[in-house]
Amino acid sequence: MPERTGFPGGAAVFGRVLLKLSGEALVGDGVYGIDPERMIAVAGEIRSSVELGVETAVVVGAGNIFRGVAGSAKGMDRTAADYMGMIATVINAMALQDALEKMNVHTRVQSAIEMREVAEPYIRRRAVRHLEKGRVVIFAAGTGNPFFTTDTAAALRALEIGAEAILMGKRKYDGVYDADPELVPTARMIPALTHREALERGLKVMDSTALSLCMDNGLPIYVFNMSVTSNISRVLRGEHVGTVVSCDRDGEAGAGFSVGGR
Repeated sequence: MPERTGFPGGAAVFGRVLLKLSGEALVGDGVYGIDPERMIAVAGEIRSSVELGVETAVVVGAGNIFRGVAGSAKGMDRTAADYMGMIATVINAMALQDALEKMNVHTRVQSAIEMREVAEPYIRRRAVRHLEKGRVVIFAAGTGNPFFTTDTAAALRALEIGAEAILMGKRKYDGVYDADPELVPTARMIPALTHREALERGLKVMDSTALSLCMDNGLPIYVFNMSVTSNISRVLRGEHVGTVVSCDRDGEAGAGFSVGGR
């Protein structure tokens, strides 16, 4: 892993992380598509991670363009709709790559669906090598399979590359709440909980398949507001930002958590 160069306020406590971005994080104040100013802001936050010396991978969703579940709900075949959603993530990945490289951040896009003209095929060893060289790797097209979300892709890729944590950047909310804040104005943010508690309480951290995968492998999840400048850097320096989802040392639900890598 690259040498950690330090950052005002402290050095990074992680060596390698995976950032999960929802497609909505790229919309800005709009309701659809990619907002150029928001994309620049997101790229700047990712650059701050690289400047800290942290090897950084990204999985981006496509809710700003097309959702497979929503498509199937309107009568489309679910498999076809999911593949359309995967292709939409490639669009977001290419846009993010362009924004990062304009900031002189070396970036590679790897797609789970082969598109050699625009992205490398996903090869785990190649992805790890890119990270070791200080490049940002953006994983596109989910897992390459229908019926699996980009949350599951994030959990899978994080485990495959040996990431120490998943950072989940939200568009509007500061962490995980005890109820849906869209529906319950009095909903309160939970500063820390375990994977098992999140599953049992049905809290919207990520989908249950992804959350179970993280729980079974002891992978912590840091949920925070991506719209707040420097939140990524704060998490990487070990500050408690948003909600931390973790396991105790036995892999079962417990009150304790560690702010930092495993």
